[in-house]
Amino acid sequence: MDEFATLATHRIPTAQRPLLGLTVLVVEDSRFACDALRLLCLRSGARIRRADCIASARRHLQIYLPSVAIVDMGLPDGSGATLIEELSQQTPRIEVVLGMSGDPFAEDAAIAAGADGFLAKPLNSLAAFQDAVLSRLPQDRRPCGPRPIADDPVVPDPAAYRDDLCHAADTLENNNPDDVIDYVAQFLAGLALSAQDQPLHRAAEIVSKGRAKGTVLNADISRLTQLVQDRIERQPAI
Repeated sequence: MDEFATLATHRIPTAQRPLLGLTVLVVEDSRFACDALRLLCLRSGARIRRADCIASARRHLQIYLPSVAIVDMGLPDGSGATLIEELSQQTPRIEVVLGMSGDPFAEDAAIAAGADGFLAKPLNSLAAFQDAVLSRLPQDRRPCGPRPIADDPVVPDPAAYRDDLCHAADTLENNNPDDVIDYVAQFLAGLALSAQDQPLHRAAEIVSKGRAKGTVLNADISRLTQLVQDRIERQPAI
């Protein structure tokens, strides 16, 4: 077997690495969620590229065409549904386009925009991640035979969680317009869900729902800000 044939063989998906040969573009502003996806891709054999906003994703797509795109529904420069619609209509089309969010109601918007499927946060199940991708690939792109799947959940880097908290704190520091408050509350709700931080998740949800109803109080925003600061102080910088 020559050198090129050997390289090609190594890129054929196997039972242990069923996503071998695939490149996954993750469009996600949370470093914590991205680290979870990095670990899921690593265990599955896929390569990962990251964009933290719609504009960054568009720059990536000018250079290469990924096999899979996973798009968070709440991004700093717009709705992930906008990017999903673009990806679903481009030619050639990315093989698998998935929406992603901690908000279960976001699934309908992702599918309506053209997504092939949806990933719900927290992202910690290897089996669910692999099935979401493989079930939407052509049969000849899937590994043959049964696949052993480890049940242990992935554990993202705590330093990434702290980085996300610092990003939210910096954004909340100033008197921000309403759309920024909406974004940060949504960002923190998804982050807290991924980190299984229920008090922070409840506080972020109160702000999000209050904003939607026009009843949010400064006290709610202040409490959310304080909870973020408390967690930053409890987690030493690395």
